[in-house]
Amino acid sequence: MTYNELWHQLAPIYGDGEAKAIAQMVYEVRFGLSLSDIYLGKDTQLSANSQAELEGIAERLLHQEPVQYVLGEASFCNRTFHVEPGVLIPRPETAELCQWITQKKHSSSCHILDIGTGSGCIAITLALDIPQAQVTAWDISSTALEIARKNAQQLNADVTFQEVDVLSPHTTRLSPLASTFDIIVSNPPYICNKEREQMEQNVLEHEPHTALFVPDEDPLLFYRTIAAYGLTALKPGGELYFEINPIYANEMLEMLSTMLYHDIEIKEDQFGKPRMINAQR
Repeated sequence: MTYNELWHQLAPIYGDGEAKAIAQMVYEVRFGLSLSDIYLGKDTQLSANSQAELEGIAERLLHQEPVQYVLGEASFCNRTFHVEPGVLIPRPETAELCQWITQKKHSSSCHILDIGTGSGCIAITLALDIPQAQVTAWDISSTALEIARKNAQQLNADVTFQEVDVLSPHTTRLSPLASTFDIIVSNPPYICNKEREQMEQNVLEHEPHTALFVPDEDPLLFYRTIAAYGLTALKPGGELYFEINPIYANEMLEMLSTMLYHDIEIKEDQFGKPRMINAQR
């Protein structure tokens, strides 16, 4: 199978542009061939073993399994993270959230808590990009934490990982002292079940639903819980950073104001959607 044959197989499912990007990623990541190599015809020179592997990859992609899971990696903030079905695939919007924090806190000494760390992409990025930061990361999933720890080790990031259910009423007991953290950051589940029909099938069928969805009747469940925890766990002047569902941006602003957070700022993502919010205790 050649590059052209692969993307033509994928095009009916993904469209021409995305199919070409996926095929290019497969050849580059799995077989070490750049687009220039492909133009030179090196995609026709794969060994029999590599061709067999490529056939298996194509089969998985044709079943709409995300290419990041198929290849076992995703790019995030110019680093490569291992991903598999137990964690969400890192998104560009989440990278923008990290960049917002590092722009404000670059080279400052601070204690950061990342809640719902998944692959560890936020915690590890902040640990590496804010050299003096002390970073703790929580997740309810032992599978996710195992993946996150491996990513931290691979990227040489110093992060403390803990298995914690933020919705548990006992969570507040985990902070040894009040006013522990300078920053609490989270990209929690925020998609309502009513939004499912607008989502891509490969996300619905393969990415973990516990990391995606919240009940329709309580879309701010995680935000409200984390913000309440922040009232004691954050130092005075400490900050919350959330990735948010754009359709609930106004509700987020109102909730945080009611909880007496101040200097609240909503930031748009690269697509012009209100995707991030920052507030001070």
